[in-house]
Amino acid sequence: MTADQPQSRAGETRPPTLADRLRDRALVLFHSAWSPTPGSVRRWALAGVVVNAGITVTGAAVRLTGSGLGCPTWPRCTPGSFVPAPHDAHSAANMAIEFGNRLLSFLVLAVAVAIVVAVLRVTPRRAVLVRLAWIQPIGVGVQALWGGVVVRSVLNPVTVSVHFLLSIGMIVAAFALYARSGEGDAPPRRLVHRDIRTLGFVLVAAVLVLLVAGVVTTGTGPHSGDEAASRFGFDIETVVRLHTDAVWIVLGLTFALLFALHVTDSPGRARRGALILLGVELAQGVIGYVQYFLAVPAVLVGLHVFGAVLVWIATLRVVYLMRSRGPAGASPTGQDELDVVGV
Repeated sequence: MTADQPQSRAGETRPPTLADRLRDRALVLFHSAWSPTPGSVRRWALAGVVVNAGITVTGAAVRLTGSGLGCPTWPRCTPGSFVPAPHDAHSAANMAIEFGNRLLSFLVLAVAVAIVVAVLRVTPRRAVLVRLAWIQPIGVGVQALWGGVVVRSVLNPVTVSVHFLLSIGMIVAAFALYARSGEGDAPPRRLVHRDIRTLGFVLVAAVLVLLVAGVVTTGTGPHSGDEAASRFGFDIETVVRLHTDAVWIVLGLTFALLFALHVTDSPGRARRGALILLGVELAQGVIGYVQYFLAVPAVLVGLHVFGAVLVWIATLRVVYLMRSRGPAGASPTGQDELDVVGV
């Protein structure tokens, strides 16, 4: 029996309780950030990607359940209360959903703070990771303030769209941190032909346009988040058609990238990454067409938002797989070929 094992009054070892397990897990998490290794920094960076992707999807769920104004004021939930209180205009369920999403922001903030602590305390400290890490808590603050704008504008579709696109930007920074934490600081070396890498950047731009078209379509169609919310005044059929055109452009670019990677015998990781991206896009396209023909049910819209986040992450991953900065711990030499948020 070791000294740290719990004992009963009779001096016998007793099974650890749930509180013991939670305490031990909390201590492990604390030490992984306070006394980090390069591996634990990378795990915290991955946690940053997960929580930013997660709150993007749960934010959409708030709107899809009609809970966008479940907490009708900001920063308070209801007039005079930071927590849900009985309110005639909103049901208890809507208030709980919106308030729960606000609470998730604190989880994202906690992970962001842990990331900053880890990259500041890891040895050796890497400046690029520090810069990327600070984006996380700053971004959470910006998102929280913009959330207040969304509420005070009564879910104006412009403010709601910007809220989503800010989340997309946070995912970029989080994924850049995750990718850079697993490699060195040498100048980026292309693993594919220059034109193929350029095609990858064109694909990123096309997916971003697709996401913008998606939020405009969402802001024009149903599921506004509340009966009082306004909508874009565009013709829904025209907006959907433009969004569909953007989908086909992205699919065409992805297929072209995958084909180019195969015929040039590019590294297997890059080819597999492009293949995964194509698979995610095809699944996303199926969901999109099904939701359209079923009159846009909320559940499928939620899956479509989740799919959009996965497409974005898979696209970013492909771009990073087409170049190398050497193994983690390698000494940097020379000048960077490209250094946009650590690419």
